[in-house]
Amino acid sequence: MRLKQALLYLGVAVFAIAAGFFARSLLMGGSLDAETAQKGAQTIFAASLPDLQGNNQPISQWRGKVLVVNFWATWCEPCRKEIPEFIKLQEQFRNQGLLFVGVALDKKEKVVAYSKEAGINYPVLVGEWDAIELAKAAGNRQGGLPFTVVIDRSGKITSIHLGGISRADMEVMFKPLL
Repeated sequence: MRLKQALLYLGVAVFAIAAGFFARSLLMGGSLDAETAQKGAQTIFAASLPDLQGNNQPISQWRGKVLVVNFWATWCEPCRKEIPEFIKLQEQFRNQGLLFVGVALDKKEKVVAYSKEAGINYPVLVGEWDAIELAKAAGNRQGGLPFTVVIDRSGKITSIHLGGISRADMEVMFKPLL
């Protein structure tokens, strides 16, 4: 009797662990179906958001580059952790056509202060509530941060990632597109 009970508990535990890994893979990154990717990219390129000086910047101005659009906030610790790596990657791959674009879901004053403090070397836009809708259109069903979208030179979303991302994983997402 105890053996059957132990095997049942073990089976349930293995199932729960497998389900957790499956759910994590769905939530944390990957690709979108073609229709969602196309609509998401169209929505992103149709957007125009204010930069740190308050000037509206159409995201479409960067079409033709490999874009890494990162949705973040100053209060988000995983966001703050990955931004220094994004700064290094932007510096390293800028001349190969890579462009990071930060889209902050935060108050402009806080974003300006943090951007200066961190030395962000790529465009930062302030989206507040508009940015949440952009992220959802690009596949962020959970509404979590950070959320990163990679768009190829032809304007297609090639991958998305919810949560903090390492430099190595980020490079895997964009390097083949350069």
